[in-house]
Amino acid sequence: MNTATPATLSEPAWLGPLRWLGLLALCAAYLQGGLSKAWDLSAATAEMAHFGLQPAGPMALAVIVFELVASLAVLTGWQRAPAALALGAFTLAASVIANPFWSVPADSRPPLLNAFMEHLGLAGAWGMVALASLRHRQGP
Repeated sequence: MNTATPATLSEPAWLGPLRWLGLLALCAAYLQGGLSKAWDLSAATAEMAHFGLQPAGPMALAVIVFELVASLAVLTGWQRAPAALALGAFTLAASVIANPFWSVPADSRPPLLNAFMEHLGLAGAWGMVALASLRHRQGP
């Protein structure tokens, strides 16, 4: 059975691989983060404790599983829209925890504000991935 929508029938052949490379680029930090935390669980646990996330060990394990599973879901297309929304929400929450520019002295604010805004943009990109995924499934 042909499940292609009119939108997918009219796409050039190179668009699919280009789309997947874009998704891989968005997932890269989460794949790297999950793998590096898995390879050094004690450092991952210390990172969770540093940011006040308790219990730190289970939080580290949850973040590892989340980053890897959500990234693989996005890359394979399995539940892409919910996975992208979850990564966006995770990114926003992590940025609020790690980049509290509003609570530091003015001279320390710019790097935290920049990092916060970069993560805000990344969260927005995840929203766009979710919307595009839903639209692509439904057709034009």
